[in-house]
Amino acid sequence: MELRELLAKRRMVRSFDGTPVDPQWLGELCAQALWAPTAGNSAGVRLHTVGPTLTREYFEVATDVEWRSNARRADGLQRAGAVVLVTSRRGEYVARYAEADKRNSGLDDETNWPVPYWHTDAAMATMALLLLIEESGWQAALWGNFRHEEEILRWARIDDEDLFATVLIGKADGNDVSSSSLARDVPSRESRVRAVEP
Repeated sequence: MELRELLAKRRMVRSFDGTPVDPQWLGELCAQALWAPTAGNSAGVRLHTVGPTLTREYFEVATDVEWRSNARRADGLQRAGAVVLVTSRRGEYVARYAEADKRNSGLDDETNWPVPYWHTDAAMATMALLLLIEESGWQAALWGNFRHEEEILRWARIDDEDLFATVLIGKADGNDVSSSSLARDVPSRESRVRAVEP
């Protein structure tokens, strides 16, 4: 499939049918996603795979009883066949930019980064993973890191890393609850591209 097709076809799927994802295949896919760009070749992004036997447990840590009982998408999301935790090690970026070839940047101090590239690199790896999942005939949803970060990291035994987001993977069951965001009137893609002219 052409990359343009993949980009146009890819959608967040929030209702899965429970088909388990093969952990070895997922590990290989995640390694491929890490070909994404990384600032200064810092290689500070990590992808932690959670196989199908632990997805229920993940949701018990990442959510609360109220959400699992009342959210309209809870059942469909919890049937994901696997989970990937996307994390970054900000300290590795600061250390990398303290090395001789990068020292003049002043980015050996975390507060000097106008854009925290540990998040940028995590986003790039996440997008690469989403496209690889789509190309492989599976579907995914991006689960934002808005709550329970400490509990998730502790549960997964992850230290000294920031949770960027979680990717839920599986086979769509066709019962997706449409996002209310799709009803928003937004500018066209073309109108969001501007040529800078003299």
